[in-house]
Amino acid sequence: MAHYFRLPVHGRVKRYYSQMAGNSLSELSRMFGEYIPQEYILEGSLKERGRLRIFTPLTTFWAFLSQALNPKTSCREALRKLLALSALKGQKKFSVNTSAYCQARQRLPEKVLATTNEYVNVQLEKQIKSAQLWHGRNVHVVDGTGISMPDTRANQKIYPQPSVQKSGCGFPVLRLVAMFSLISGALHTFAKGNLHDNERTLFRKLFDCLKASDILIGDRGFCSYIDMLTLKMRGVDTVFRLHWARSANFRKGKRLGKRDHLITWEKPQRPRWISPDTFASLPSTMTVREVMVHIPVKGFRTRIVVIVTTLLDAKKYLKTDLAELYFRRWAVELYFRDIKITLGMDILRCKSPQMIHKELLMHIIAYNLIRVLIMTTAQAYSVDNFRVSFKGTLDTLRQWLPALSSVINRKQNYRRVFQAMLHCLANDLLPIRPNRSEPRAVKRRPKNFQYLTKPRHQMGNLLHRNNPSQKSKYHA
Repeated sequence: MAHYFRLPVHGRVKRYYSQMAGNSLSELSRMFGEYIPQEYILEGSLKERGRLRIFTPLTTFWAFLSQALNPKTSCREALRKLLALSALKGQKKFSVNTSAYCQARQRLPEKVLATTNEYVNVQLEKQIKSAQLWHGRNVHVVDGTGISMPDTRANQKIYPQPSVQKSGCGFPVLRLVAMFSLISGALHTFAKGNLHDNERTLFRKLFDCLKASDILIGDRGFCSYIDMLTLKMRGVDTVFRLHWARSANFRKGKRLGKRDHLITWEKPQRPRWISPDTFASLPSTMTVREVMVHIPVKGFRTRIVVIVTTLLDAKKYLKTDLAELYFRRWAVELYFRDIKITLGMDILRCKSPQMIHKELLMHIIAYNLIRVLIMTTAQAYSVDNFRVSFKGTLDTLRQWLPALSSVINRKQNYRRVFQAMLHCLANDLLPIRPNRSEPRAVKRRPKNFQYLTKPRHQMGNLLHRNNPSQKSKYHA
C-alpha cells in the first residue's frame, strides 16, 4: 500500500485539498487529527479521469465519521452539513442529491479504514500506564455478538437470516467476535462471519493480534484444550470459565488451596477443522489450574463459577485475584452495549456487504475515538476511566463541537474550550454501584401492530391494526 499514500500534493491541487479539509468537519479533524493517519485517507485518489472531486477521501471520511458519532444520521443529513459549511465559507454550491456522496463513501478503500483503526489502537495503547496493568501484564477480553442489517438480496447472499425465520420476514445477521482491552475499553480487533461460522472459529482468527505476556479472558464458549494450548505456546495466558462439557473434581490433581488445584488435561480427539499434522504436533497433555469461586450476590444468575486458567503460580496469582479478574469480564457486555446501542451499530443500514463492512469499521473507529477522549479525561484529572460515562462523553462531544469549531484557528481559546470540555466530563462521573443488578425487561410497551408473518407484498392491506379477523370501522 506504500504507493497508495505517496502521491504528490502540490500547486492548485494542494490548495484545493487544504480548502476542502477545512470544510470537512474541521472540528473533528482538529480534535482527533493526531489519532487519524490523514495522509492514508487524503491521497486515496487525487485525480480521477482528469478532474478534481468535491468529495475527496478526507472530506468523505470525516462526514462518514460524523454519521457514526450521530446515530440515525442519514446521508442526506450528512450532506446538508457539508452544504452548510460550504455556504458558510462562501464557496461554490454543489448538488443536494446524495448520489455523489454515497459514491464517495463506496470509493473509500476498506483496507484504508482498517489501517486507520489499527493506528488509533496503537495511539490508545500508548496512553496505558504501567500502573494500570494487571500484575504488569496487559489484559484483553473476548466475546461474540450479532448485528442486523437491511433485508436486501446482496446482504442475504453473504449473511443469510436465521433459519427459524420465514423467507421475506427476517433480516440478515452478521456474526462478530471482538477483542477489547480491559484497561482502555478499546476494540482492538475483530473477526466477522455469518451464522454458519462458529464463534470459536472466528475467535481463532484473532490469535495473531495477541502479544506474548498478554492475558485473555472469555466465557465458557471459548474454553477448549487446543485453543488454550495454542495461546500458551504463543506466550498468552487465558482465564476462562470451565466449559459445560467438562466437570471439575477437586479431589484430584495437585492441591493449591481450598477449591484450587492443578490438573492435567489430556488431548481430545482430532476436530475436523485442524489438520492431522498440526494436531499430531501438539502435546498429549496440558496442565491447567481450576478454581471454584462463590459469588454470593443477590440477583446474579450463577453463584458458583469454576475458572480454568494457565496462570499456574498460586503465590503470584492469588485465587481472589483470579476471581476479581474474571468478574471484570462483564465489562465486555457494557462495551458491546456502548457500540451497539449508544452508537447504533446494532442495526447497520447499508444495502451491500461491501458497504456493510465499511460502516462496521467506521463505527469501530468512532467507538475507539470516544475511548481516546475518555482516556484523555481520566489522565488529565486522575480519575478512573471506567467511571467516565461513554454516553455522557458522546453527548458532551456533540454539544461541544460547535464551540470548538468557532475557535478552531485560535490555539489559546481552543485549548481553553477543550479543557473546559474535559473538566465537564471529569466532574460528571458514574456513581459507584457495586453488584448492581437490573432485570432484563422492557417497561415501555411498543405499539401493538401485527408481526410480518409473510412477505410484505403478500400481506396486503390489514383492515385492523390489532386483529386481522376484525374489520375496521372505516372499512365496514
